[in-house]
Parts: sequence; C-alpha cells; structure tokens
Amino acid sequence: MAKLPESADVVIIGQGGIVGASVAHHLIEQGWTNIVGLEKSAIPTDIGSTSHASDFCFTTSHDKLNVYTTKYSQAFYAKRGNYLKKGGMEVAHIDDDERMAELIRKVGSGRAFGTNVSMITPAQAKELFPLVDETKIQGALWDPDAGLVVPRSQTVAGDLVDEAVASGHLQAFANTPARRIDVKDGVVQGVETDRGYIKTKYVVLTIGIWGPLMARTAGAPLPLMPVEHPLLFFGPYGALKGTGEELVWPLFRDQGNSAYVRDTGDPSTTEGGHMEWGYYEHENPRLVYARDIAEPGEARLSPSMRDLSLEQVMHAYEKAIEMTPILGELGWEEKRSFNGLLSVTPDGGSMIGETPEVRDLWFCEAIWVKDGPGAGKLLADWMTTGRPEMDPHSVDIARFYPAQKTSRYVYGRCYEVAKKIYTPAVHPREPYESGRQLRTSPFYLREVALGGYFMEAAGWERAHGYQSNEATLLARYRDRIPVRENEWDGRHFWDVSNAEQLEMSENVGMINLSHFAIYDISGQDAEALMEYLSVARVGGTTPVGKGVYTHFLDGQGGIHSDLTIIRLAEDAYRVVCGGDTGHRDLVWIRRMAQERGLTRYRLDDRTDSLATLGLWGPKARETLAQFLDDPDELSNERFPFATAREIWVQGIPVWAFRISYVGEQGWELYVPFSYGLGLWDLLFEAGVTPVGIETYANTRRLENSLRLQNVDLETEYNLYEADLARKKVKEADFHGKAAYLEQRERPAQPAYLCTLTMLENRDAKGVARYPVGQWPILDPETGEVLVDSEGRRSYNTSAAFGPSVGKVILLGYIPHAYAQEGRELLLEYFGEKYRIRIESVGYRALYDPDNERMRS
Repeated sequence: MAKLPESADVVIIGQGGIVGASVAHHLIEQGWTNIVGLEKSAIPTDIGSTSHASDFCFTTSHDKLNVYTTKYSQAFYAKRGNYLKKGGMEVAHIDDDERMAELIRKVGSGRAFGTNVSMITPAQAKELFPLVDETKIQGALWDPDAGLVVPRSQTVAGDLVDEAVASGHLQAFANTPARRIDVKDGVVQGVETDRGYIKTKYVVLTIGIWGPLMARTAGAPLPLMPVEHPLLFFGPYGALKGTGEELVWPLFRDQGNSAYVRDTGDPSTTEGGHMEWGYYEHENPRLVYARDIAEPGEARLSPSMRDLSLEQVMHAYEKAIEMTPILGELGWEEKRSFNGLLSVTPDGGSMIGETPEVRDLWFCEAIWVKDGPGAGKLLADWMTTGRPEMDPHSVDIARFYPAQKTSRYVYGRCYEVAKKIYTPAVHPREPYESGRQLRTSPFYLREVALGGYFMEAAGWERAHGYQSNEATLLARYRDRIPVRENEWDGRHFWDVSNAEQLEMSENVGMINLSHFAIYDISGQDAEALMEYLSVARVGGTTPVGKGVYTHFLDGQGGIHSDLTIIRLAEDAYRVVCGGDTGHRDLVWIRRMAQERGLTRYRLDDRTDSLATLGLWGPKARETLAQFLDDPDELSNERFPFATAREIWVQGIPVWAFRISYVGEQGWELYVPFSYGLGLWDLLFEAGVTPVGIETYANTRRLENSLRLQNVDLETEYNLYEADLARKKVKEADFHGKAAYLEQRERPAQPAYLCTLTMLENRDAKGVARYPVGQWPILDPETGEVLVDSEGRRSYNTSAAFGPSVGKVILLGYIPHAYAQEGRELLLEYFGEKYRIRIESVGYRALYDPDNERMRS
C-alpha cells in the first residue's frame, strides 16, 4: 500500500464519487498539480450515492445555474463517450391540469435558460415511449437532450480518478477515511487519517451523505440530510433482449405520482434486462441522520442502500401500473430493490463554496449525477480564479445564516424539501411551513394582531399585507387594483398590499424593515476596508452622516453586492444589506479584510439589536416632526436627502436615515429592539398606516426601476449594463477596479438592464395575466429568445403589477442591438405570447421619474 504523502496543495475527502472525481479533474485542468484524494471505501465508490444512482440527466429546471451545470455535465459526459442521449419526457395525468401547467412552465424556463424542451401530444408520447397508456395523460414535455450516463457514473468516476493519477497530479487513496480536518485560528492546516497526517493548504469536501459528520470536525456546519429514495426493479423483461442498448426507450417521469420509470437496457449491458421504477415519498419522506448510516460491511447491500418493503410504496406503485402497465406484468425483484440515500438541503440547492467558518475549507455537496462535472468545474474555477462563469449565489454555502444551520431548522426544512422533490409544483413565491418564527422584530405581535399575511426571508417573519386594512383601504382603492382571476398569478399574493401602497402615496405609511442585515465597522483600518470594497467613495472627504448607495464587485467586475454604507465617524461606518444577501455580504467583507491584511477594525453585527421602520409618504415629515422637540430638525435644509443622524422621538432614541426605496418622502428609522414597540405604537396612534413588505420589495421597487441583488444583479453582468456605474471613477483602488475600467471603455455594453411594461396581458381565454417568475423575452419577428454577444439569454428578471402606474412592469437584460426605448418585444408566459415595450434603457423610474417626491 502506497505511503501517504506528508503534504499536499489540496486534499479531496470523498474521492470515489462522481463529484470528487470531477473536482480533481477540473482542478488539474486549472493547473493544480499536488492533489491528494481520500476515500472511505473503494475507488470508484461502492458505498456512496454514486454507486447506486440512476444516472439519468434531464435539463428541466427553473434555476438558471442548475441548467448551466446540467448542460455542461451532459456535454462533458458526451465528449468522453459516456452519454447516451435518448431523450426524456415528463407527463401530466388526464385529470391533473396543475401538472400540465407546470410542464408548460418548464418549457418557458427552458427557453429562458437555454434548453430544447417542448410540449408533445399523448400520441407523440406513445410513439416515443410505447410503454405508456396514452389515455391516462393529457400531454407531455419532451426533452430531446435527456439521456443516461453510460456505462455508469460510478465507472466514469473511476476513469476520471485513474486519468488524474496517471497525469501525476493526483495521489488517490482508497480505504483511507479521513478522521478529522485540522483547523487552527479559523484556517485549514491538514487532515488526519488512520494512516497518518497530511498537511494541506486546502480541503474540499465531496463526501455526500456523510458530509455533516466530517464538516463538524472542522467546526463548519454542513446543512444537509440524507433521505431514502425507493428504487424498485421489475423483470426480467424479454423485450429488452437483443437490443444491444444501455437504454432502449426514452426516460419517463410521472412527477404527478412522484415517480419515474426507465429500462435498464439489454441484458448483456451493465445492469440490463429490467425495468426500474423510482419514487420520492412526498407524504412522509424518511430522513436519516448521517450518524445513523451503517458502516461498510454492516448493510445487506451498501451503507447507502437500505432495505425497503413494497408496502412502503404500494399506493404510488398502483398508480404507476395504471400509467405504465408493464410494471404490473413483470415480477418485482425484492433482493435488487432498495432505498437509496441521497442528500437534501434546507432550500433544495447544492452546497458549494468556501465555508464561512473556516478559510480554505470548501464544500461541493448535495450534487446530482446530472450536475457532477458541472459542479466540479464551478468549484475548480471558483477556487482558482475567484469566481465561476455564472453567479453561484444560489449554491454558495455562505447564503445560510448560522441559525439556518442548526439541527432543528435543518431537519424541518430538509423534510419539507424532500416532500417536494417531484411533486407538487413549487410556486416561485411559495413560503416554507417549517423553520418559522425563527426571527421576529419587536413589531411582530402588533403585526399579528393586525392580521399580517406573513412570508419568510432569511429566517425573518415579514408581513406582505395586513387584513386589518382590507375593509377600508381595499374598498377605497378597489378600482385601481385588479383582481387576479388566474389562481397561479394570485397565489401567495394579497390585494390589500396594493391598496396599502396607494394609501402610503396619498398619506403616510410604515414598513417593517427589521430583516435588514446591519454591520457597524470601526477602527483604524475601517476606512481602508470600506474604500477597497466599494465602487463609490465612502471615505476620504465623504462627510460624517452621509449615506452612499454602492456595490461590491468581484475580481472581474461582476456585481457581487448591492448595499448602502453610511459614515458614522471618521473611522466608523454602518453597512446596511438586504436580509437575503446579508450573510454573504458579511462573509465577503471579512474575507476581503483578511486578504488585504486589514486587522485593525471591529465589526459589530447590529441586525438583532436594531429594528427598522420605514416611514414614508407625503405626510412623513409632518407626522414625525410632531414628536420632536424641534420640528424644523427634519427640514430639507437641516436634514438633507441621503444623510443620517440621531434624533429623539418623544423619548425614544432613533437613528434616522433619510433615504427612500419606495419613491416617497421619509426616513428609515433604526431603533433599539427594547424601544421598538413604543415607536410602532406612537406612529400607529398618530394615524400611520402599516404597509406590507410587498410594496417595498416588489411593486414600488419596480415602479422606481430599482434593482435587486441575486435577481436583477448578478456577477455575470456589470454595473454599466445595469446602469449603476458611477459618473466618475474614484482615484482610490477598489476590488474589481481594473475590470470596471475596461468595461467603461467599451463603445457599447453587450446588454442593458431595461424597464419594460406589458402592452396587453389577456390570454386566449380573455383572462388578465400577471406574470410570476422568470420568462423568456422574444424577438417578435422570429419568435426566438433574444441572445446577446456573450451568449446570455433575455428573460424578465423581475415582474410585478405597479398599482401607482397601472401597468405590469418587468426588468430584463436586452441585447444592445434591441435596447431602444419604445421598441416592442414579446414575453412568453405559460405558452402564450404578450406584447411588451421597453420604457427605459437603464435606470429611470416610471413613478416620479425626477425623484421629486422623495427629495421633497
């Protein structure tokens, strides 16, 4: 047995699966030369999820990054001769209109993100997959690029490791489990095994279902849980004999029954001669704690292959027989069938990136076979160049706050996600039921009493509207607020939120913004750190009390963060971030400080000690002024726009910041939690209308053409394309400045973020539609999706009906050649096309375009 090396540049823990193998391959492609791979059992793995995976690849997803990793993986497998493209379909039962609509929605997402999926008829489905009873379905989605990894992803993993070893850049050690990741002062030092200690600069965890155990040894929680996935085999099936194929018919998914069917090919092939039926338990999924997974040798088949009984899946199996009768004609092979373990996470996304707790410890976890090579490339690019090709925010482990990685929260969310792997279709606005009331503001009990319609973000309960306003405000403004006749368009939306917005613009309203992530940074290096992070000048001659809207860029000039920084003192700043993005911003700040050698600063997280109320409307000043000893303190002259200061509001200490995200006069009022309830009550008794977060986050945001990080702003776009670049470039250096200057010199940008409106929104049935989610934007002449010179496709990044302007508003990146104000394009929504028009190229509000109201 080869001796373990004393050191390595990087150690991969979990080398035997498709993810670990792909990471090694792509690191070597990026120039890494001293890699050690450790595997608990054999290489390729005979105990991990790869060892029993069904190995098929569909491109159907509503997530842009997921489509990217799947398409890359398909091409990667195909280039190696390891991909059999047979196509695949997803069907809707004859009585399941909701699933049919979901299939049409998947086609829309496919066009938006670059797949080739389309709808087909039951007859076409029968022709492609003769085993289906076509009388049981009303239609199907066809993915011509779907296929199977052959002969097995397990084999591909072994081949990739062998090639990496042959290159001289990887030393792989089977039957060598890692026992502990050694960490000192928050930085990886090495890895302990039973065979010795390896000193290393980096560790990559690709250990799958065992990941939480190993991550815990480093003090870096990995929020995932294994779940049982029933896999049943039926046969032998004589019709497969003599075909010579690894897969005879296309892949078949009946997601309305939470199941799929595929043949295993000719009996002469790897696992041929049978029909495989897989099922995801959507009523009572069986989560397993990593600590309870059997050790090698203790399980009948494998630690990741647990015994099942037919009773466990009988109800779904009976429905499957109706759809594909062959399953009832063939015998069930009990000895071959099992519950395979796979990983689920609290939000259904993968876990990739450097851990917030430990520098140089990277995760690449919760990856399906269809995404394995793509995830490996994403991680290798990220580790090597500082960023992947596409914004990784949806998979970045830093997206989770610490409270979202605790065991109770993780179990609840993973259980909920596991119930929805296949069914039902998940609405873009769908709230979670578990992990609620995790974080509540001082105003929460008052909001509950007002009948708040709560959704959740970053653990915070946020009221989108208030039932108490319906009898008065909804009746008052009903003629300006459309009724959403289509159930999907109106799901998880409350009409009263539009009425609250209109009342705020007539009078004065207050919005609970306590979900803001607030970080106070002070000390000798505070100014240097803030200046290096920010595109805008926040130090130097910036006066104390001045607030600056700014951005953090990645090294290639992509938009990483969108936030506001207020100078509190010569050596102190307050950073205010959105709740969803706040933890990633915090991690970014700390990492930049480390990489710049800036240590003489203090960072105080004020999120859970400062509550925030937005007070806005034409009567905001007069309402607040009545509670001040000197009402003129709030005048335009003494309290200019974009400045902040301490004030006393009838004995309540308030840090007031004159800013507006809703296009109205007013302030964000920051108050210690202990005083929060008093401030709410004071304003409420003065007649201030509680306004739900819907106005702030969506409707008025779009009326003001404001951009949202991780939705409208991502790293594959730059500030010039988003029309957020500064008029002048500051002299001080900042992260990404070189790329920012190069972008500035372009005669034109590849695309521009435009504000668009729908010119018509009635569907073929005459029902007015109000788009939810992201949908493709088309050229009216060709009917094709717009694509810019960088290959990026056009879709609406945001959408909402704006009650103040009476229009459905969209944001979307439009290629330079099409980006002209007044130009008409098409939006595809659930298979129908609607005329839309570019109202502005770049930033310009539809509501109060000169910003007179908020500066009044």
